Amino acid sequence: MIRELAKSIREYKKASIMTPIWVALEVVLECIIPFIMAMLVNQIKAGCSMTVIFQYGALLVVMALLSLFLGMMSGFSCAEASCGLAKNLRKDMFYSVQRYSFENIDKFLVSSLVTRMTTDVTNVQLAYMMIIRIAVRAPLMLIFAFTMAFIMGGRMAWIFFLTIPFLGTGLILVIRRAMPLFKKVFKKYDNLNSSIQENIKAMRVVKSFVREDYEEKKFGTAAEDVCADFTRAERILAFNGPMMQFCIYGVMVFVLSFGSYTIITSRGLDLDVGQLSSLLTYNFMMLNSLMMLSMVFVMITMADESAKRIVEVLTEKSTLENPENPVYEVADGSITFDHVNFKYSKKAERMALANINLEIKSGETIGIIGGTGSSKSSLIQLISRLYDVTEGSVKVGGVDVRQYDLDSLRNQVAVVLQKNILFSGTIKDNLRWGNKEATDEEMIEACRMACADEFVSQFPQGYDTWIEQGGANVSGGQKQRLCIARALLKKPKILILDDSTSAVDTKTDASIRRALREYIPETTKIIIAQRTASVEDADRIIVMEGGTINDVGTHQELLSRNKIYSEIYTSQNKAGDKDE
Repeated sequence: MIRELAKSIREYKKASIMTPIWVALEVVLECIIPFIMAMLVNQIKAGCSMTVIFQYGALLVVMALLSLFLGMMSGFSCAEASCGLAKNLRKDMFYSVQRYSFENIDKFLVSSLVTRMTTDVTNVQLAYMMIIRIAVRAPLMLIFAFTMAFIMGGRMAWIFFLTIPFLGTGLILVIRRAMPLFKKVFKKYDNLNSSIQENIKAMRVVKSFVREDYEEKKFGTAAEDVCADFTRAERILAFNGPMMQFCIYGVMVFVLSFGSYTIITSRGLDLDVGQLSSLLTYNFMMLNSLMMLSMVFVMITMADESAKRIVEVLTEKSTLENPENPVYEVADGSITFDHVNFKYSKKAERMALANINLEIKSGETIGIIGGTGSSKSSLIQLISRLYDVTEGSVKVGGVDVRQYDLDSLRNQVAVVLQKNILFSGTIKDNLRWGNKEATDEEMIEACRMACADEFVSQFPQGYDTWIEQGGANVSGGQKQRLCIARALLKKPKILILDDSTSAVDTKTDASIRRALREYIPETTKIIIAQRTASVEDADRIIVMEGGTINDVGTHQELLSRNKIYSEIYTSQNKAGDKDE
């Protein structure tokens, strides 16, 4: 886990190395200062001149300023290293997610990925900051302070060692009790974020059904659950502070009592006032260092589970990889399904697609129709290799899709999915997802084919109109037409429209299909639709049922012989007659 996280340090190695160096120099100076002060106290006791006092004072001021400078430098380099690690971790996680296949993405909730990139990375950042600074400072301070205390106070310094087993045992017990709670609470964090995400996305539905109170109660219950677990964990960790304070004051009482007794009985021969004052200072240094170490342990305890969750994302390997010698050229838009069986998970009991055999010629227009859950979308996702077949093969241009370079294949297969997504930016920005080098003329032409130019040109800013996140400021039909135009700009050999004209009227739907037929005749067009009007002029129509191909034929052939197709057609046309 540590090795995987360390890969993200990269350009911040220098800052990560310099931080402990600055800290070490600072500790050395801080440990020398009480020794100089003890010497000054003894000089004053001996009746020294003001010149000696000023000399010692000047030396202490210089050392204090130098210590302050070293502390500032360690703080600057520590901030640079920890923030840089957090930046790289988020970047590496984001890049990893971009390489995932759909199967990989199915393993993680979206809310979980968000939590890992925010809360979990912040926890690791704080832990790393403590590790390279406080976890270096505290042990060094313990060593140097104990050495100086032994020099100044002799055997009395061994009292500090008596506290270490007590504190160590307490810390181990605290960590053992707290770790399972943190592991549990981060999963609840994911569920809490999932509830927030779901509620925001479905805000219109919530308000339509006046379910705000219900959603508030549901969120409140989840938030209280997270709060309760965190409270239990924090209560356990809270024992750390009292333990430290008990040790600090216990040692201080001993040093003051025994030190004063030694000074009085030995008349300052075994121990003098200057040594006692320095011992008290070293006492605070050592026990504060132990307190810092306990804080480091607490933070590492919290960050440990976060680090594991981050590494899960970083080490997740895509189930779809390029072959050793990939094919980069797609010859044409022909498609062959050869005895294809497919299921989304290896653990799934039934196949989503079973015994699919199909030949599609380049340039054909194919319609796919069927009831909900008939695996229409599953079928087309295998063409661009969003998933791999479980058995059999899918060929594009006569080559198995698993032999292609993934980017090359997907650049020749444009898919307009059911969920039409637009990104925040101008209309031009969104269209150029299809072709980043597209000219204004090419974008306008694509929009004309998709019947989008008619509404884009009416916007005050035209193609420079800003689209809000998710396309919130355009209608469903407008969003669909822009997504189709974006796909057309790729100039693909295969164009797949997955129920992507459901939000447009039948006239616009017919106009789009006519434009596709006239302007890109060589492109293979696959149209998944719920209404027969969208596919009735296709060269062939595939009727899906229960993950299998029920029938293939033209509109007229299926109308005359296929029960499923004729029922769909009749129900839709009767509904139309009643409306009229």
